[in-house]
Amino acid sequence: MGLAREGLREMVLGSIALGLAAWGLSYLHWLAVVPVAAVWIWLITFFRDPRRVAQFEPGQMCSPADGKVTEITRLDYHEEVGGAAIRVGIFLSIFNVHINRAPCGGVVSKVTYQKGKFLDARDPDSGQLNEANTLVIQPEAPCCGPVVVRQVAGLIARRIICHASVGTGLGRGERFGMIKFGSRTELIVPDVAGTEVMVGIGQSVRAGTTLVLAQPLPNR
Repeated sequence: MGLAREGLREMVLGSIALGLAAWGLSYLHWLAVVPVAAVWIWLITFFRDPRRVAQFEPGQMCSPADGKVTEITRLDYHEEVGGAAIRVGIFLSIFNVHINRAPCGGVVSKVTYQKGKFLDARDPDSGQLNEANTLVIQPEAPCCGPVVVRQVAGLIARRIICHASVGTGLGRGERFGMIKFGSRTELIVPDVAGTEVMVGIGQSVRAGTTLVLAQPLPNR
């Protein structure tokens, strides 16, 4: 399992700080080093970047994030979609992999960053009020678009990273960024007739491998 290059700074500085703390605490008692070691292990595993390979059928979309599904909402109108939409919200705890992946293949048509608050990512208002980055993808056929992925900062998260820009081509399951520490990721798609949500509230999902949505194929 690899480590995310986006976390190099945190891993190096954290290792130095925790190493010094462990060295100082070792003079008190060796058991005092155990909690420090536990924090170091958590820090390194937080930035894990596992290889993900999965097979999907045409029209199917994978999860853009690891975590737990906390919202499935049908919207009468969504600005980026331009009509009725389905929004699936995923909460990422500090123990989840935080790499974001494209739910479908396509070309990025818009990237928008907004400043905001840092409400707990489980708060229903966090999606609209928190710091966020919105990625709009024009999907490959037969998927219907536009497809929107929103990276939303949480109570602890203070940095959203997105490597994709307008014109970037993405494959389904391809990594495009990450959110450092607890956060929320939203997948928003057009609510076309026959679209099926393949997950439920409370279900754990994995970016790039869990089937989240299935859109109808033409002439089906």
